Amino acid sequence: MTDPDIDRVSPGIRAELVAAALDPAQVIDLIARAVDEDLDGGVDVTTVATVPIGQRATLDLVARRAGVVAGVPVAAAVFSFVCGADARIVEMAADGDVVQPGTVVVSVSGGTHELLQAERPALNLLGHLSGIATATREWVDAIAGTGAAVRDTRKTTPGMRRLEKYAVRCGGGVNHRMSLSDAALVKDNHVVAAGGVSEAFEAVRSRFPGVPVEVEVDSLEQLDDVLAAGADLVLLDNFSHDQMREAVRRNAGRALLEASGGLSIDSAAEVAATGVDYLAVGALTHSAPVLDIGADLRQES
Repeated sequence: MTDPDIDRVSPGIRAELVAAALDPAQVIDLIARAVDEDLDGGVDVTTVATVPIGQRATLDLVARRAGVVAGVPVAAAVFSFVCGADARIVEMAADGDVVQPGTVVVSVSGGTHELLQAERPALNLLGHLSGIATATREWVDAIAGTGAAVRDTRKTTPGMRRLEKYAVRCGGGVNHRMSLSDAALVKDNHVVAAGGVSEAFEAVRSRFPGVPVEVEVDSLEQLDDVLAAGADLVLLDNFSHDQMREAVRRNAGRALLEASGGLSIDSAAEVAATGVDYLAVGALTHSAPVLDIGADLRQES
């Protein structure tokens, strides 16, 4: 991405991205690639053939079903990027808002050619991120009052991690590590390579003493070992509810406990009630259905 690409998005929208803890350069790079992919080196043949040059209109992005929106400033950035300074962009909803069918999320006035070029990239991003936020809110609501939190994983779309994890936050969830360098997560393959759970934990703690270390265990005996070694956080892999309750008792508050594997929203409240601190839900990012958001064009008189 070149500096002119960054400059194609208004300073106000870039500031919104920064306020959302998103990197404007990364977001605008993604937008540029999405727009280029849609045109594929050519032109929008349908719009060029059917819409007079210079025609102006207003395009409303409208929720078709209820959900939690996320990515409103990202969608606004798409229109700013494509339509330029001539566009009037009004964000009618804020990220994290619950919207109902018929709610206008974003309204943009500008050249019809540019609006229709920006429409699909904006809807793809807004619908995808809002779907993640909506799915997250369902999990958050399911465990409300238990003291546990819903956490995402690294099962994200390549190139979309920061946006998808942002959408999780919009839905009320919390983020696990953003990258492999943020924190250590000792899993079964690391245990095999290191020769044991405690050995793997000690190796990470010795090599990276300032990094939080989470260890995956699949038995109560392994839990005892890593607690004795001083793990900061323990991932309980495919534990039964009874095993989780016993793990909480043995832990006695020494480490944070995270339930993972085989979780469903129907059993979420029961899992959270065992006393674990987190529920790890990869489906938030890898399986959330898109929130249905459409685009309605109103031609200016």
